Amino acid sequence: MSASSAFSDEKGGSSGEPEYGHDPASGGIFSTDYKRHDDLKEMLDSNKDSLKLEAMKRIVAMIARGKNASDLFPAVVKNVACKNIEVKKLVYVYLVRYAEEQQDLALLSISTFQRGLKDPNQLIRASALRVLSSIRVTIIVPIMMLAIKEAASDMSPYVRKTAAHAIPKLHSLDPEQKDQLIEVIEKLLADKTTLVAGSVVMAFEEVCPDRIDLIHKNYRKLCNLLIDVEEWGQVVIINMLTRYARTQFLNPNINESLLEDGGETSFYPSDDEEEEEKKVDTSTLAKRKPYVMDPDHRLLLRNTKPLLQSRNAAVVMAVAQLYFHLAPKAEVGVIAKALVRLMRSHSEVQYVVLQNVATMSIKRRGMFEPYLKSFYIRSTDPTQIKILKLEVLTNLANETNISTILREFQTYIKSMDKDFVAASIQAIGRCATNIGEVRDTCLNGLVQLLSNRDELVVAESVVVIKKLLQMQPEQHSDIIKHMAKLIDNIQVPMARASILWLIGEYCEHVPKIAPDVLRKMAKSFTNEEDIVKLQIINLAAKLYLTNSKQTKLLTQYVLNLAKYDQNYDIRDRARFIRQLIVPTDKSGALNKYAKKLFLALKPAPVLESPFKDRDHFQLGSLSHLLNAKASGYQELPDWPESAPDPSVRNVEIPDWSKCPSRKDRKEKKVEKPFYSDSEGESGPTESADSESDSGSGSASVSGSDESASGSESEESGEDTESDDEDEEEQKKKKKRIEKIKAKKPVEESAESEQSSDAEDRKRIRKVGKDRKSASESASESESSESEEESEDESEEESESDTDIRKKKAPAKQPPKQSKKESKKETQEMSLLDLDDFEPTLASAPVTPVNYLSSSLVSDLEGLSLTDTILAPTTIAPSGLVKMYELLHRIKGEGLAVEYCFSRQPFSPDPNMVAVQIQFTNNTSSETKSLHIEEPKLQSGIRIKEFSEIELLPAGESVTVVMGIDFCDSTQAANFQLCTHTRKFFVSIQPPVGELMTPVFLTESDFKKEQGKLMGMNEISEKLTLGEKCVNEHVIVERVTATANLSRVPCGSEKECRFAGKTVSSGCVVLVTVACKEGGGAQLTVNCEKMVIGTMLVKDILQALTQ
Repeated sequence: MSASSAFSDEKGGSSGEPEYGHDPASGGIFSTDYKRHDDLKEMLDSNKDSLKLEAMKRIVAMIARGKNASDLFPAVVKNVACKNIEVKKLVYVYLVRYAEEQQDLALLSISTFQRGLKDPNQLIRASALRVLSSIRVTIIVPIMMLAIKEAASDMSPYVRKTAAHAIPKLHSLDPEQKDQLIEVIEKLLADKTTLVAGSVVMAFEEVCPDRIDLIHKNYRKLCNLLIDVEEWGQVVIINMLTRYARTQFLNPNINESLLEDGGETSFYPSDDEEEEEKKVDTSTLAKRKPYVMDPDHRLLLRNTKPLLQSRNAAVVMAVAQLYFHLAPKAEVGVIAKALVRLMRSHSEVQYVVLQNVATMSIKRRGMFEPYLKSFYIRSTDPTQIKILKLEVLTNLANETNISTILREFQTYIKSMDKDFVAASIQAIGRCATNIGEVRDTCLNGLVQLLSNRDELVVAESVVVIKKLLQMQPEQHSDIIKHMAKLIDNIQVPMARASILWLIGEYCEHVPKIAPDVLRKMAKSFTNEEDIVKLQIINLAAKLYLTNSKQTKLLTQYVLNLAKYDQNYDIRDRARFIRQLIVPTDKSGALNKYAKKLFLALKPAPVLESPFKDRDHFQLGSLSHLLNAKASGYQELPDWPESAPDPSVRNVEIPDWSKCPSRKDRKEKKVEKPFYSDSEGESGPTESADSESDSGSGSASVSGSDESASGSESEESGEDTESDDEDEEEQKKKKKRIEKIKAKKPVEESAESEQSSDAEDRKRIRKVGKDRKSASESASESESSESEEESEDESEEESESDTDIRKKKAPAKQPPKQSKKESKKETQEMSLLDLDDFEPTLASAPVTPVNYLSSSLVSDLEGLSLTDTILAPTTIAPSGLVKMYELLHRIKGEGLAVEYCFSRQPFSPDPNMVAVQIQFTNNTSSETKSLHIEEPKLQSGIRIKEFSEIELLPAGESVTVVMGIDFCDSTQAANFQLCTHTRKFFVSIQPPVGELMTPVFLTESDFKKEQGKLMGMNEISEKLTLGEKCVNEHVIVERVTATANLSRVPCGSEKECRFAGKTVSSGCVVLVTVACKEGGGAQLTVNCEKMVIGTMLVKDILQALTQ
């Protein structure tokens, strides 16, 4: 057919032949067809994203079906810069597949991949790195290295995981980069996310498996994270930790192994013998040094044990091999049940599991004995599974269960599977060898099989009987005669050879039959197989030496036949034997020893399991499966003779990290919810409750009163001794607070200075929250009433404050008055604390949600309010904004620093979060030159420093505002806070809710935005609302307290909606709380940044379930 007709046929399809290449996804049949995939190329060149997306879907489908789509590479690679995220993702999937084949074209897009590494979408960043590492060209190694280093510091754990995957690729491309890659591996090993752990350990195993010093500091973390790592990561980590533990811990079975080495035992000792040995060896063990397991060794065993219940067979197998290689003998039994469970899986899994069980059952037979029936063979099992099960059954055989096992074997011999039948007969032979009591029974059974119609059964029986007869030949001459009669019927070469060997070896027991057998074999010599011919020559030689009268001529005849055989082995054997047995002048001295050479006593063969010595390979490995060292296999190290230093696994915490970390703040949130449980209470009872809560959860109010009075009386005594001078009122108040705080840890004696100070801070917050709740509950009825009430409260505060100042007693109070005084003292302490914070609170800004009640918000929902109308410039003095400690007064040598997130726009840069910082000078001297130096920031984080504070007088406080661009992450901003004399390392870490700013949307706008953020960008969780979340008002309060979001109007009463955007990148964040009957609710968060969405869900869940 001409080219033109072929072309017209393809276009028109008029021909009756099938139209190859007409379907763009079919891949065509002719490689020269230049019209193939034209429509896909047109779609990729179009301006419409929908067409490009459809084309990419079809191309990826082609790849999935195994079709070659490499000729589309130029058309696809042009779209790598497409702005549509869906198209971009599919383009990267295509490029990962074909970048290695089309390296020159891929190199043209390097700049685009580098831009992709900076993309705000984590999936694009990861895909760009994956494509970059797939281009196997040495010229871009520096670019790949830089990309991996940047990705290793990325805020997204998914990107960091991809960086770990890229490390082995770069190492195989350029091994000279090993040192730099080890630095990246070291950094990633310190990562605390479960997503990264498995991948970085895989990279470690590929690049530097011998550098166990990198594991020391991360060992405990890996053990604790193990349960949450993905399944294939668990396998890699467990295998690595197995090798690590073999180098770092002592052998837990050291005493038992020493005892076993001391005395010889039978290959398969009985249970009774084992018990007797244990009794005898108890005294020997007592003399030996007792073994104490390292706590880290125990940690590994404890944390891996739950994984025996994993659904992944590889994980269960990995834990099983870890226990087999590392656990004390008494604890290994736990793995048996898990491995037996895996035998209900696919045949491929069964094969691997049974290989390992066969090895384990040799050394640890006892742990599988209870599951004997699980290893019985089914008719549906494949042959290789049947043979492995036979192996395990043979290993488990002992005097108690041998009768059951032999009955099973008898059934198996009737099978139609010839290989399986042969293996069953061999298994019977092994049982007879190992257990002397059943040897005769087995031998009789095998002799009966000699009359079987199946030639293969008879042949295998002969081979096994031959091995058994070697143990007691004189007792079984009848069996040898019986087998000699079978020589005419059996045609299997191995069986014929075995019979001839038996007759030759024990020819003295059958002197009449042996020469006749040789006569028959001499007739058929030329037609026999080589293995049989060799045994005929051996038989002739042995008979010549023992019965030369009858067999001399026969032997010469056989040797002459062998002399001219086609096989050189047979020819050489014939020459050698002729010189050895037939005396001549040239034969020399060897002729005298011919009888000793041929008829020497030969040791009986030991029928051993083929799995006997396989345990030197790590179980579960490919090398163990193949019984040969595979490429990349890491040897299992021997146990150390003396324990290495365990302190190498201790993790040192740097000084600057002791400032309140994110974890500490989380603990504060957990212990004290944002809205206190005692919202309805007021007055002195409030502060007493808060104090007792901070001391111990179960302490009563009266108990806390007594402790407060005790501390008061002690303090007043100290005041009289130490402070006789007249000082300022403010300074005295502060000293008294500090001493009260200092007394609390003395009473509890187990708490550190930091924890006690944190508790005092919680007391301060609680009073603030209680006052807030009082004002808010009033504002629900009427806003004017709430204003009056707050004024009354402030008046009461000032009055009580003046009363307290009057009541400074110079001497100790009698004990009777202590209870009355205690309540006042408690109230005094909390009020004074609030007074200290008032200068800050008066000047700090606040979010609109904190001072607008929900009823007021709902009234104003219809109006289009702007940010400026709703954004006051100061924080209400009610303690609503959560304060965090930046620098403790003890660490700061008298300088105390606190900060809060004011939730106001930061005017110099709207992409920064405004952080309000309060400095308090608690010393008696001035503090000068307060400023920030040497910020140690993660990539992308920026800081706008506050202006230097030149002078802070003694006892004074000052408030400043600084801006931080956290780059939409909760990573801490670390910097140095400097005075004229000292530098302090501090860090500010934001809760995820403070990375947002409110956005005012209508209901339709909310639904439109929500529609854009579906799929991977939507996270839903079901929850049960806490007892306090009784109405919509409380839910709104708690959500807006957790995250800086604004309320969105909603037509449904059972649904609350909130909207905001991230401060740094402006990504929309939508939150929906849908209440259900019975106190249940559904929380939905839509956000393009999945990490932020996940963390926000967690925080809101915590707030709503309390």
